[in-house]
Amino acid sequence: MGILDSFGGLVSSIIASIVMLVLAILSFFITIFIVQAGAGLAGYSPSGDFVALSAAILAAAAIAAGASPLTGLSTESDNRTR
Repeated sequence: MGILDSFGGLVSSIIASIVMLVLAILSFFITIFIVQAGAGLAGYSPSGDFVALSAAILAAAAIAAGASPLTGLSTESDNRTR
């Protein structure tokens, strides 16, 4: 049964990776729309490569921030309650 458990873990990891990739691409497209709309509201007309670059930086920063654990915040709140 150990082999089946390992295979199940592998399949679930692959499915989780695919879901995360789809969500990352979706957030990138949404960020492109937000950057382009914000530039239009500010009166700027940037070219597509600058919009894509800034959207990529913002999406990567959001994904990295979401993946980082907030252990520093949780230990502070734990120490205050004691």
